[in-house]
Amino acid sequence: MRRLRGLWKIIFGRTTILVLLLFIQVMILFGGFMILDRQILVFNYMCGFLAVIILMYLLNVRQNSSFKLMWIIFILAVPVAGVTFYIYTRLQPGTRFISRRVRELVEEERPFLLPDRAMMEKVYETSKPEAGLFRYIHDKGKYPAYGNASIKYFPLGEDKFKEMIYQLERARDFIFLEYFIVERGHMWNTILDILVRKAREGVEVRFMYDGTCTLSLLPKNYNRRMEALGIKCKIFSPMMPFLATHQNNRDHRKILVIDGHTAFTGGVNLADEYINEKVRFGHWKDTAIMVKGKAVNNFTLMFLQMWNIEEKRKENYGRYMYTGEERYDASMRNGGYVVPYGDSPFDGENVGENVYLDILNTANEYVHIMTPYLILDEELLNAITFAAQRGVDVKIILPHIPDKKYAYWLARTHYKELITEGVRLYEYTPGFIHAKVFTSDDEKAVVGTINLDFRSLYLHFECAAYIWKNPVIGDIENDFQMTLEKCQKVTMENCNQYNIIYRIIGRALRLIAPLM
Repeated sequence: MRRLRGLWKIIFGRTTILVLLLFIQVMILFGGFMILDRQILVFNYMCGFLAVIILMYLLNVRQNSSFKLMWIIFILAVPVAGVTFYIYTRLQPGTRFISRRVRELVEEERPFLLPDRAMMEKVYETSKPEAGLFRYIHDKGKYPAYGNASIKYFPLGEDKFKEMIYQLERARDFIFLEYFIVERGHMWNTILDILVRKAREGVEVRFMYDGTCTLSLLPKNYNRRMEALGIKCKIFSPMMPFLATHQNNRDHRKILVIDGHTAFTGGVNLADEYINEKVRFGHWKDTAIMVKGKAVNNFTLMFLQMWNIEEKRKENYGRYMYTGEERYDASMRNGGYVVPYGDSPFDGENVGENVYLDILNTANEYVHIMTPYLILDEELLNAITFAAQRGVDVKIILPHIPDKKYAYWLARTHYKELITEGVRLYEYTPGFIHAKVFTSDDEKAVVGTINLDFRSLYLHFECAAYIWKNPVIGDIENDFQMTLEKCQKVTMENCNQYNIIYRIIGRALRLIAPLM
């Protein structure tokens, strides 16, 4: 009986119905234009003319080459459908609205994100390349760097969760939460109890979760339940049964801000598998950081930017900015610099990827990476292999038990090429790696939400913190080395033994890698 109920839920659940409706719309569009193509000669010629115009545009526009190639193949293979879908994706009102609102909100926040000129001059005197990267992140990503950084690193989701509870209990003014995945269970229920209590005490609580949660993780109208509990709540881009490209641009950020002086980010979402209360793919290895002081302003404004996309009321940004003294805590690593930054699919700049590229291109001794996915474009692939070719120790830790089989098959298509060029690959034997971590030369690190895949680098809203010369980098690198002891090295022999069917599937999937 329980199995029948489960099967009934799958067949008639929200996710199944949504996917079915979207599939029907695609088939109607596809079929309709194929019929027109066969029956109306003028329409056929018109599509051919438009295909040439679009191909000329694609060859000249500044865009990632993998996306260009995908569209070119689609348009050449099926001109009518290719032209139709390309034009359709460029005329989406939802996408244009979000893009315009993000630009407007960035301008509203600009006065609160001014760089410290004296600090920048000091960085310039110490290292011109670092000053250049700081300037780039501010000019293109809109987020300034901060000195006297205070940072704490959490090598597991359980460690972050424990600290989150402690910091949430101390909240006095406001709490902002922005998460990609939220699911009821021990972790979320514990946090929710605190949020409800804090809201009753007069603390302003704002909670935002991505619309993918509405498919199966959270009940329908869960945001209204939160409002009834005194928590201001929003769903970012709820999943709808209509073909719309903006539904491809998810809010993948994980941000918690408390009273403007404490912030968390990293790979850890608000669900039990992230703290190993629930086993899904073996042991779940994830990481996070806590930042304190004025650098938290960057995270605060990232949150308010997303919160206000559909708001008409003007935000009182100054009310939430931290203007006090830097907070030093004996349990944290103090010193050096930190740049919390966000990445948007609508700003025309791939800040997340470019920070990774800068680390790879300027490394002298090593670059060590933990990532759940390895779906690379040519730029990243070339940067990783070139770093190894010039003698940099490049090591990448990946999952041994994947959460998405197709991503695993795709990642393995890069293995032979990387190993041949001297990159050393490892798989985390106990289970799944969800961490997004870079360390380099004992003086640089990135911890955040940005995976090495197309969706994170180009399609999603993301966030991270670039860290330079702070002692916490030693903690991050030490965690990498300890994690390495639990990994198995991937050899060329392993690659040759890999199932031929999966290898073929992986190669085929590279045609649509920009969608994955």
